[in-house]
Amino acid sequence: MAGHSKFKNIMHRKGAQDKKRSSMFSKLSREITVAAKMGLPDPDMNPRLRAAIAAAKAQSMPKDNIQRSIDKASRGDAESYEEIRYEGFGPGGVSLIIEALTDNRNRTATNVRTAVSKNGGNLGASGSVSHGFDRMGLINYPAGAGDAEKVFEAALEAGAEDVTSSDEGHEIWTAQGDLHEVAKALEPVLGEAEGAKLAWRPQTMVSVDEGDAATLFKLIDALDDDDDVQTVWGNYEVSDEVMEKLG
Repeated sequence: MAGHSKFKNIMHRKGAQDKKRSSMFSKLSREITVAAKMGLPDPDMNPRLRAAIAAAKAQSMPKDNIQRSIDKASRGDAESYEEIRYEGFGPGGVSLIIEALTDNRNRTATNVRTAVSKNGGNLGASGSVSHGFDRMGLINYPAGAGDAEKVFEAALEAGAEDVTSSDEGHEIWTAQGDLHEVAKALEPVLGEAEGAKLAWRPQTMVSVDEGDAATLFKLIDALDDDDDVQTVWGNYEVSDEVMEKLG
């Protein structure tokens, strides 16, 4: 269970600006509504809803907002959202998987294609890059949940497959079908997770230089600003030296 993955999804790159916060709450609300609509509105009986609520709480989303999103699905007046996955390439040959929840497929496709093409990338056909990723479960814990050894031992005992710990927090990886069982087993030891979701883990990483990294981050920020885009996964690796140069 030696961890080596350094990639970050856009949830880790959220700024503190009001605009970013509003956009984040919108994405979280949408996921809660979709999860509640697809299963039972009771988080104890609906693992996807439980994970969505945990992610919302980790971002300090008010309880009233969370409940409104659940009630919206229960009343049956929620928009009909469709889950769509886009695959493509960013600057420096980076592979990207873009996950969206949308009530207008054409709008989202146009916006995603525009954001990618304007920032040094291009979209590919379905399956063009996902073969280079593994579909796994990902559980996130803050650094304060425990030191690397404690988290590693807890994850091993719970049946996880890999752990990556850093100053930013802990990423616990599971087999796709084991996500919610492992998350449940970790709660008594580490507390409630910041998030638990299905993820795309790259099989190999691509090192990105300063020029490509700057453009890549612009691309990710552009996608991040779109309320329809939920998560962006990539196989990019940016060195600390490059990050310092970029500020």
